[in-house]
Amino acid sequence: MKISFLRVLSTGMLAGMLSIGAALPAWASDLITSELRITAGSTSAYINGSKQAIAKPYQFKGVTMVPVGVFKKAFGSEIRLEKNDVVKVKEGPHTVTLTIGSSIAWVDGFKKEMGAAPKMVNGVLMVPLRPVAAGIGATLAPSSSGEMVIRLLQTDESEDEDEGGINLDEGKTRIGNSYYGWSINYPSDLMILQTGEQERMMTFGAEDSSYYLEVYVSDQDVSLDSDDLLQQLVQEAKESGDTVLDRESIAKGKTPYARIVVKDADGVLWEMRQYIHDGRQYDVYLADYGALNYKDLGKRAALLNSFQPTYAQSDRTIKDLSTVDEGMRSTWNDDYGIELKIPAGWSMDNTQMIYEAKDGAYLQLRVTSAPKGATVKEWSGQLDKWMRETFTPESYEPIGSYTMDVSGETAEVNEFRYNFGDGWQTEFDVLLQKNGYRYYAEYTFPEEQTKDREWFKSIMKSVEIDFDTVSDNFGQLDEDPYLTDKTKSVTRTSKRYHYSVDIPRYWTPYNDRFEYSPVVYTFTGGQFSIAASEDKSIEMTVSQLREAYAEATKTRKNFKLISSEELTFAGVPAFSFIYHEVDNGVPYTGRQIVFEQNGTTYTITSGLNDANKTEVQAAALEKAVNSFTFIK
Repeated sequence: MKISFLRVLSTGMLAGMLSIGAALPAWASDLITSELRITAGSTSAYINGSKQAIAKPYQFKGVTMVPVGVFKKAFGSEIRLEKNDVVKVKEGPHTVTLTIGSSIAWVDGFKKEMGAAPKMVNGVLMVPLRPVAAGIGATLAPSSSGEMVIRLLQTDESEDEDEGGINLDEGKTRIGNSYYGWSINYPSDLMILQTGEQERMMTFGAEDSSYYLEVYVSDQDVSLDSDDLLQQLVQEAKESGDTVLDRESIAKGKTPYARIVVKDADGVLWEMRQYIHDGRQYDVYLADYGALNYKDLGKRAALLNSFQPTYAQSDRTIKDLSTVDEGMRSTWNDDYGIELKIPAGWSMDNTQMIYEAKDGAYLQLRVTSAPKGATVKEWSGQLDKWMRETFTPESYEPIGSYTMDVSGETAEVNEFRYNFGDGWQTEFDVLLQKNGYRYYAEYTFPEEQTKDREWFKSIMKSVEIDFDTVSDNFGQLDEDPYLTDKTKSVTRTSKRYHYSVDIPRYWTPYNDRFEYSPVVYTFTGGQFSIAASEDKSIEMTVSQLREAYAEATKTRKNFKLISSEELTFAGVPAFSFIYHEVDNGVPYTGRQIVFEQNGTTYTITSGLNDANKTEVQAAALEKAVNSFTFIK
């Protein structure tokens, strides 16, 4: 069960968080978006489409430096030079404090490292673009033409604020998330604090910091009634060390729910509710910082009772907090200068640029250095060779190649299909080479999921790449792992267990600490491991394996022990077991070799899928097994 985001923080952090929330702008009744477009090395900027002359921006240590005056020109920000070389950039509730010569900035009272220091150049103060723009609440994204686009949502100053100083969306009386399907009343004192976990979590606070509200959405396929929900809530309270002051299970109404009131370790009173609707669980948490008795939370009942685990798309009184647009969510990687849109609901690892759907669809992006003089055509041929060395002819089929536009450049797309044994997969490989670097995208999905073809097109259409970013941030990058020669290996040794072994360079280490056991490597369609035990005798190990194989033969219809024999391995007596099994539709052959030397029992385990048992892969695996050698 998910525990409230705020309830895992200390009360000291709570005060800081509420102060951050107070600095965030509420949704305004009349908003305008101002836009600034800048290109490093160009003296021209575009402000809301109008060309303006500026001091030339430049790159320093991968940081884009711009004249501080552009923030006043584009957004009307107040810029003030104070004593001791301190410069303040103010925009609405935000203040960015800079010191000339220092890479440290203070954003709304919080310390930030900018990566480069403000500097006077020919009488013009140049400042880091990204941290200053982000500090005043703007968003940044690269365009296909190489510009950096900075947008800031601002209040139309001609509109009056309400008496509380909060700009409300005209006619908006509820707030919610259309993608995750919920809404709640939107009182005038409610401020949006932050979102997390791809909008599954949304937090709010009162303008006067008198209460905190959180909504968290999780997937729940199990059918639970209100009593089940109450049991979950009480268990959560116990695990958190809270005292339960009141509890209730509400079975009546359209959506049954459960509620409890607790006092946490800091003495704060909370009401927590859980709802189940349409395969999702909704956790609603409310903390009242002025409540002394559980009955005091009654004054928040109207707000809590207004929560609905539904969202009416036609209801224009609801302020939608979802950023999902046409079923997709924007994401980016600053290090590589890549921005794209991913289907909402996919898991996102923006650091590794890996994105996955629950139905098996998978996208990975990778940037590598291009070999000098190499072409995309050669690259494409090498990838096809790698696939033919990895899959048997019956398990791999090229479909075709074509070109598509990706971020203003022509990329090659290769389509093929492969099958590990549990069903055919379709894969699109996108190859783009620019400025000495290779940009690679791999989109894979079960063949029967035809909708993924459209998702692939939509994703690639959304890709925007700042091609200067990689050269600014990196030198020589790793080579494409798919191009590693499968015949080359590296010798690894274990001083503790006194052995050496040759590991193919294309294998991926899962655990390669050779002074520990086991050592494990994986590769497409196979695996290899070495276990060393100083506590278990060879007799016991072999006996346990024989029992396990006998049991598997009886109970697993797709398991067959092919051979069991004694032989000599690495110069000592050994026992070898070879078996074949179909695991989740994937047929494979496994082998275990057990032997002993100086009181240590060794077990080498190897396995290779039938679909991946090519001559190249089988030879690499056999060579690795037979390379095992005892050393002093």
